[in-house]
Amino acid sequence: MNASARGSTATSSLPRVVAASLIGTTIEWYDYFLYGTAAALVFGKVFFPNSDPLTGTLLSFLTYAIGFAARPVGALVFGHFGDRVGRKKLLVVSLLLMGGSTTLIGVLPTYSSIGVAAPVLLTVLRLVQGFALGGEWGGAVLLVSEHGDQRRRGFWASWPQGGAPAGNLLAAGVLSLLTAVLSEQQFLSWGWRVPFLLSALLVGVGMWIRLAVDESPLFKQALAAAEQRKAARTAAEQPPLVAVLRHHWREVLVAMGARMAENISYYVMTTFVLTYAVTHAHFSKQTALNAVLIASAIQFALIPLFGALSDRVGRKPVYLVGAVGVGVWAFVFFGMVDTRSFGSLLVAVTIGLVFHSAMYAPQAAFFSELFSTRMRYSGASIGAQFASVAAGAPAPLIATALLKDYGSATPISVYVAIAAAITVLAVLCGRETRGQDLAEVEPEAAAGAETEATTVAGKPATA
Repeated sequence: MNASARGSTATSSLPRVVAASLIGTTIEWYDYFLYGTAAALVFGKVFFPNSDPLTGTLLSFLTYAIGFAARPVGALVFGHFGDRVGRKKLLVVSLLLMGGSTTLIGVLPTYSSIGVAAPVLLTVLRLVQGFALGGEWGGAVLLVSEHGDQRRRGFWASWPQGGAPAGNLLAAGVLSLLTAVLSEQQFLSWGWRVPFLLSALLVGVGMWIRLAVDESPLFKQALAAAEQRKAARTAAEQPPLVAVLRHHWREVLVAMGARMAENISYYVMTTFVLTYAVTHAHFSKQTALNAVLIASAIQFALIPLFGALSDRVGRKPVYLVGAVGVGVWAFVFFGMVDTRSFGSLLVAVTIGLVFHSAMYAPQAAFFSELFSTRMRYSGASIGAQFASVAAGAPAPLIATALLKDYGSATPISVYVAIAAAITVLAVLCGRETRGQDLAEVEPEAAAGAETEATTVAGKPATA
């Protein structure tokens, strides 16, 4: 099938695929970010009540960070099967796992009811969340990337990325509404459970939409070709993980490095900032949540614009602007929060998310274009999720510890700036992928397969 045929076939269902991916990722990020927001505002008090407020928050963020440890495992498992049986089936499984674990958190007994078993169970459910999200991201962005054409891939593939600010917007919005209408005692007693229980309804909607989407046509084509090779016994296909590490290890390292500034800055400026604004700058919970709420809405609108820009000028230039910008802005960010003005807090978070969007929007297309079809789910997921262990996982924890030890936000700004420098270096080392035909990202892997097929113990293979 030639490129134009693929584009015509794929584009006919593209809006539906984009909508399904966006809604699915929004629900999964809602579940995931809901935990982070609750960790900043609630869990320290209801699951670690015997600690002082900042230590309780630190312990709460520790359970939050543990969830990231499961994301690479999810990336490996979902990537392997997603590259073997398809993107759609694995996306359905990830949505069910995420929604189920989030709903169970909503009915979890607190420390006052069952003691230390409460934070243990909370941690287990957080691990399930991390496992599910580790498989969600790669499948969602690939489903869109492989349906679309290379001319506008940056724009279309950026829409699933909009699920992150949309999910954060939804999570912060529900919590903001509850804190506005409930007393502090009501919110800590039962109000915080409502958003978690709401996940069950959202997952039902997400499943209905996601099941109606077709499998990626590009994956179907690659699977058929692999079956033909298998039937002809021309080559034994390697497991996706082995193939990725053999043929795409450089691309995996580029993706991991590119994630550092994007991941760290986001969790510092949307999750940790809630703790900093409330405990250090003395904002109310409602005010801090409203700032993140408004900034997330603005980011949601910006992501497709940056995605479209990457189609015009390239993935790397847009990404580099975001990385450099966030590294510089980190030194302005906390000073603006410290003014204790809502306007300054809002501007600080919003501009931080503008720079983040410049990295996050082209990331889906950029990572998809780095890997070949039969190892794309594994490659993109491994690159993205293994980086999250070193980046997003400890970011709120490290930021909280730095604030506790130094009583100043300057070390936190330095931390973000170092991450930005790593990302700049990684992106500069990567190749520009704008306009890449996804069906043609095969040369090295194909060469490896051909070598294995034609040579056995130093002798030509026979049919």
